[in-house]
Parts: sequence; C-alpha cells; structure tokens
Amino acid sequence: MARAGGPLLLLLHMLVPMMAKVELILSHKGIGETCDENTECQSGCCVINSLNPQKFCTSQTVFLQCVSWQKPNGYQCQLSSECRSNCCVTNSYSRHRFCTPKTIFLQCVQWRKPNHDHCWHHRECRSQCCLPLSEEARPRCVARTGILAQCLPT
Repeated sequence: MARAGGPLLLLLHMLVPMMAKVELILSHKGIGETCDENTECQSGCCVINSLNPQKFCTSQTVFLQCVSWQKPNGYQCQLSSECRSNCCVTNSYSRHRFCTPKTIFLQCVQWRKPNHDHCWHHRECRSQCCLPLSEEARPRCVARTGILAQCLPT
C-alpha cells in the first residue's frame, strides 16, 4: 500500500501547480483595474486612459480594438499620434508643440510667422512669401502682392 500512495502523491504534487495556473488564468482583472499587459484583463485591453502613465483594463471598441487615451487640443505633445486630432504642431515662436484641431479640410497646419518677421524660407511665413526688402537686408515675411497675389519684392 505504501507503494500505491507514492505515485498518487507524485501525481497530486504535479497536478497542484497545473490547477493553480488554471485558477490564475480564470482570475482576469476587471475594467478599471491596474494592469501591465493585455492578457491580465478580461477584456484583453490594458491601455493608458489619462495623462497618468499607469495602464488600466478598459473595454474594447465596437471593432474589437484596444484604444489608448489621446490628449485633447491644447496639451503639449511630441508626436501627432498622441493627440485626438492627430495634429501636433508649434503654435507660436516657442519650440514646444501642442495638440491642435485640424482645419475644415482635415489638414494639420503648422504655425507660421506673421509679416515683417525675419525668415529664411517661404514656408516659414503665413503669407508663404520670404523676401529681402533691400539687397543688404535679411529676408522678412512680406504680404503677397499684385492681382495674382504673387510673392514679389515691393
């Protein structure tokens, strides 16, 4: 009898860790609980849902996707993908970039210098016109002129 108990104990000893794994798999975290990976959540979604870098279990979209929170307009950003508008641009002389709305034509337009500011290239200016006002002068942003609104020296 002692021999029959040995293999049974050995079998039980092997099954206990396997049963613990099954319990671990069945005990997924619910919506709103902190997580590190998608596999921890019942929904299969572990994402950032605010400015806080901590991840939380969230529900999937109608298309069964896990979508991270994105910054609204006005928040500082580095990449367009960080913004709800998918538009991260400078909005002043500062080097900082901010989430900004797209135009009615769904374009993401960079901030440009106003007329009379110094410039090096046409694309820096709101008028898209960067010209030296004299031969010795450094170029400045100037208004377009003429019937066809061309970039012409005045």
